[in-house]
Amino acid sequence: MARYSGPVCRLCRREGMKLFLKGERCYTDKCAIEKRNVPPGQHTKLRRAKLMGYGLQLREKQKVKRIYGVAERQFRGYYYKASRMKGVTGENLLVLLERRMDNIVYRFGFASDHAEARQLVRHGHFTVNGKNVDIPSYLVKPNDVVAVKERSKKVARINDSVAAIDRRGVPGWLELDKDKLVGRVKALPAREDFTLPIREQLIVELYSK
Repeated sequence: MARYSGPVCRLCRREGMKLFLKGERCYTDKCAIEKRNVPPGQHTKLRRAKLMGYGLQLREKQKVKRIYGVAERQFRGYYYKASRMKGVTGENLLVLLERRMDNIVYRFGFASDHAEARQLVRHGHFTVNGKNVDIPSYLVKPNDVVAVKERSKKVARINDSVAAIDRRGVPGWLELDKDKLVGRVKALPAREDFTLPIREQLIVELYSK
């Protein structure tokens, strides 16, 4: 299935919460959730239907997929990989998604949203431990150093995004040098580092059927 390329604000409205898919717009009054927090569609109801069982599990999976910009087949692959790892499967899944290169670029503030981060990674603007990395799904490890290439330090999108990073902040498991445009992965994220309301156990239940 092709990657979704339509208006992303309708995805936030579908899930009934901010997924932060529109960069800085999500922090202003122009955010779709602030203006009209109802499901998209011409004949939508003003009140959301109460979900139970499979419907609840499906919506949780769709929400997490949209947050990280991952397609269904790839997301399923992450789940099976998480299930084979030691520890809690749901938490392992979230950690794997957080370790993606495009997500790390977004968390450091080098991009304003995941879609922009994916594009910047593919265009080869970053290195990991001094080596070129242009694969958005590349998984970083503790103590990895992610840096903006010297020739890319003048890219306006990167500089504008870093200048606004104080609004959303850098997670505690990451360390950023704003002046040098270099970040370091101090450790893998813990469950308490995930600030969005995600119920990963519902995803585990869905795939365990």
